[in-house]
Amino acid sequence: MAEDGRDESLATDDEPDHTAADGNNSLNNSLNNTMVEEGSTLLHTMEICVAEAERRNGKNTMNMQETFTVYLVETRPMDAVAEGRNPAPDSLWRRYSEFELLRNYLLVTHPYIVVPPLPEKRAEFVWHKLSADNMDPDFVERRRVGLENFLLRVASHPVLSNDKILHHFLTEEHGWKEVVYETGFQAKADSRLRALSATFRVRNPDKRFMEMKHYSDELQSHTSQLLRARARVADRLYGVYKVHGNYGRVFSEWSAIEREMGDGLQSAGHHMDAYAASIDDILEEEEHYADQLKEYLFYAEALRAVCRKHELTQFELEMASQDLISKKQQQEELATGIVRTFSFKGMTNKLFGQEAPEQREARLKLLEELIAEGEETVKEKTVECEEHVERAWVDMQRFKEQKDKDLREALINYAVMQISMCKKGIQMWSNAKECFLKM
Repeated sequence: MAEDGRDESLATDDEPDHTAADGNNSLNNSLNNTMVEEGSTLLHTMEICVAEAERRNGKNTMNMQETFTVYLVETRPMDAVAEGRNPAPDSLWRRYSEFELLRNYLLVTHPYIVVPPLPEKRAEFVWHKLSADNMDPDFVERRRVGLENFLLRVASHPVLSNDKILHHFLTEEHGWKEVVYETGFQAKADSRLRALSATFRVRNPDKRFMEMKHYSDELQSHTSQLLRARARVADRLYGVYKVHGNYGRVFSEWSAIEREMGDGLQSAGHHMDAYAASIDDILEEEEHYADQLKEYLFYAEALRAVCRKHELTQFELEMASQDLISKKQQQEELATGIVRTFSFKGMTNKLFGQEAPEQREARLKLLEELIAEGEETVKEKTVECEEHVERAWVDMQRFKEQKDKDLREALINYAVMQISMCKKGIQMWSNAKECFLKM
């Protein structure tokens, strides 16, 4: 990744100017240097893989029988691998729901991070010959690959990889859920969901986040359109390839009545049959590239969640500021006796006379306390909002570099695969031509 090159340049600079570094890297310092200390990620110390999937039967929380899939997570110390030793990996089984729990915890605990998505729970954008059954062996295998990719993404992230809950997930087969729930993240998650689902209008949002939110919508739209187009193409391509089997059947039957032409026709028929059968492997390989696109389809939602969190923190800051202004205005009106705005309290004072001095002093004292609390709240919300903006923007730039690199490679490899497929078609017809020439 691009971060690796940045790390090397930072590590090899001789005697850097610390004054300049303090000014230019204040953002990184506020993040505890998580972006430059790439070597501290978990993936540098631990080898991680999801080795296999297994179907099991058991009872759910409702005491009802169910069939589910579990995945074998294996880890091994990287230093042992580097030293040439090959110790048996530590292993444990995890259900998909446990991966979901881990990701939900990460979303709540690190709201400024574009948290990597999980692979789909049920197949989407399928073409008609592809099973949508979540127990289908091919789908389960693709999901296994996706779950491994999720763990590798998290373990290579400069912030997420250092979370202790991730270590528990990878190394403690039993009791890790209790550790997660002890963090109290569930209560935060519930309030976060209520807040993020609420409709509110921010007066002064960060323009960069508004643009990024719009970009996430566009990214999701374009990737979903691309996946739909690919599914339609796969359907038609499957039909075109399979219909070549008719050539094979006709040539084979025709060869039975020909003496000089028989061998050539039968050989050509075999080439046609092989060509027709090859589409199954081709489209299975295509699913790999489709899954890469789906990952960024789901990444778009993770990106939007970070932008939405910015809106929420900014909205809370604006509400706290507005409340503080209102209380200061009340204090001024009470102290001077001049009412600047219409209020029900002002009307009652005019109708029934001013309140007693003792009541007025008590109200002034209460307002002073509320104003002090309000000022503290505004300070806290300002710091929270600024920290979220700084940290989130750093991670969004990291995500952008990763996205550009990944999608570029995926699209290039997809094009190469299509070229290879076309070349095989040309080769098939070239072979058929040679068969016909020999007749």
